[in-house]
Amino acid sequence: MAQVSLENEHLPKSKEKPLIKRFFQQIDIQLMVLPALAFIFVFNYIPMYGVIMAFQEYDIFKGYFESPWVGFKQFEMFFQDPAFFNVMRNTLVISLLKFCIGFPAPIILALMLNEVNRMFFKRIIQTVSYLPHFLSWVIVAGFVISLLSTESGSVNILLESLNLIDEPINFLSIPEYFWGILITTNVWKEIGFGSIVYLAAIAGIDPHLYEAASMDGASRFRQIYLITLPCIMPVVSIFMILAIGNLLNAGFEDILLLAKNPIIRPVSDVIDTFVYRVGLQDYRYSYGAAVGLFKSIIGVILLTIANTIARRSGNSLW
Repeated sequence: MAQVSLENEHLPKSKEKPLIKRFFQQIDIQLMVLPALAFIFVFNYIPMYGVIMAFQEYDIFKGYFESPWVGFKQFEMFFQDPAFFNVMRNTLVISLLKFCIGFPAPIILALMLNEVNRMFFKRIIQTVSYLPHFLSWVIVAGFVISLLSTESGSVNILLESLNLIDEPINFLSIPEYFWGILITTNVWKEIGFGSIVYLAAIAGIDPHLYEAASMDGASRFRQIYLITLPCIMPVVSIFMILAIGNLLNAGFEDILLLAKNPIIRPVSDVIDTFVYRVGLQDYRYSYGAAVGLFKSIIGVILLTIANTIARRSGNSLW
């Protein structure tokens, strides 16, 4: 009996500490998190009561409690709206273009910067590529509009000097050019800042792995394929899940500022701009809330599916 009791003393305890006790043991860390939780609660969760507007015929004079309840009428109106197909097509196409081009761009830049040996040149490239992220879309859009201007735009002047065009082209009035201009501007603005996380992940890779690969005769491209990419894949997977969850967020400020000309509305009108125009400018608050809620629900579904798929590789968010 004594021998059995001694053996039981060395067994790991199955009971964990109570949640409240663990909270107070980490009180310094918890206090650091509380401001962020309060911010999210105030600006993300409290306004969620407004979604009931999507199921009402909302009247600003009657308020939420006296406005008539109409159920799914607003959603049915959106599905039957003549603009539904065009808005969904533009949203999906622009989102997929941003995802397929904008998502791998920071990874490629991080891999390229990692191969630069001269720190002075590397820091200059990093600084130049980071700066556009800190500019507001108002400034960036003004910069793009000035570049593509028909009067003094640098692009038209260059094309005319090379005899590629006979007269200036109003790029922002031609629907065929809009998607290319929008995606290029987004990549230019965010590629540098997006590469920071991947550069940090690459910096955490054990350098002995590269030394061993070099001794085995692996080229730099081979090392990137066999060492760098597999080591940063957990970070890539997490950001890919988040990007898929935001797949219907085709953009708002960039499209609103670059697509001022109504001529290109057939290729520029997405869910966010549609909600802004119909819900706020036309004062159809319930209709706009229903469209926004529809987009949010689809986003949650896509995020859940992406996380479920990623869980099989052990790189899921939850």
